Amino acid sequence: MTKEEFQNLAKREIEEAKKEVSQVVDESSLNAFKGKYLGKKSHLTSYYALMKEVAPAEKKEFGMELNNLRSALSELLSAKQKELADKALAEKLEKEKVDITRPGYHATLGSKHPFYAVIDDVTDFFLGLGYTVADGPEVETDENNFELMNIPKDHPARDMQDSFSLGDNLVLRSHTSAVQARVMKAAKGVGPIKVICPGKVYRRDNDATHSPEFGQIEGLVISEDATFSNLLETLTLLLRHLFGEKREVRFRPSFFPFTEPSVEADISCFECNGKGCALCKHTGWIEILGSGMVHPNVLRLNGFDDKKYRGYAFGIGIDRVAMLKYGIDDIKRLYTDDVAFVEQFRKE
Repeated sequence: MTKEEFQNLAKREIEEAKKEVSQVVDESSLNAFKGKYLGKKSHLTSYYALMKEVAPAEKKEFGMELNNLRSALSELLSAKQKELADKALAEKLEKEKVDITRPGYHATLGSKHPFYAVIDDVTDFFLGLGYTVADGPEVETDENNFELMNIPKDHPARDMQDSFSLGDNLVLRSHTSAVQARVMKAAKGVGPIKVICPGKVYRRDNDATHSPEFGQIEGLVISEDATFSNLLETLTLLLRHLFGEKREVRFRPSFFPFTEPSVEADISCFECNGKGCALCKHTGWIEILGSGMVHPNVLRLNGFDDKKYRGYAFGIGIDRVAMLKYGIDDIKRLYTDDVAFVEQFRKE
């Protein structure tokens, strides 16, 4: 094959390639074009095989013509690739275009759930008094949940708590006092301790004001000079912080196996101001929490010298406070996925 013959052949090849590349509209047809004109089975590849038939003196020029043909075909391919890429980008930009003249969307602020609002409020209050926050597992040992709280296996208080047993001396903790036991053991008999323990607890209870799963925040203070009057003053400040400075607070004798003496705290009803209504069951008072001086047995069981140290403890129900503060009629509403329920407590 002479140089002129190959030049004519190459010219026809390029003209055909131009016609076909104009019909390429997507990646699939582009790949087909590339295979036909630049692939291993293309005309171009067969032209290279003709080199052996070319006279030695013409091989250099023939090779240059082959390279020119390859370059021309490659340029057609590159141009089409760029054209398709530009088209795809333009379509994407058109689809994602933002009309800056349109009014913006109103971003709805999230709402803090009443349950966690109470936890945060109470936690902030006690942090301001120098308390620390402790946590523990919800699956507890019988020892931490009961025995170290002065509730041995035959104690009737176990019936009062009616816990969920998991076997192998494990229970779903029925109060966050189990965290107090962990804190006291970790202290190895050395005070002072000043801690609150918020968390979920579990009991076999289920009605409009009780749930098998609920929250508690318990507090524990152990020192050489802890007094009953310290306890009463702390709780009075807490309850007025939660329910208003005008709330009257009273304490009634009670019984808890882990405290002695024990008292329950009531506040004057904020619905009727003590006159008597359905909320306070016509007594003028609303029961809020239990508390007392740490029982000497609890101190000894957890490694403290009860002749040197004294303490007080208290526990408040997170759900109960939330229901009272936010007017929630059924405790189960605190454990649903009702977004509208939570949104009503959003602060604008």
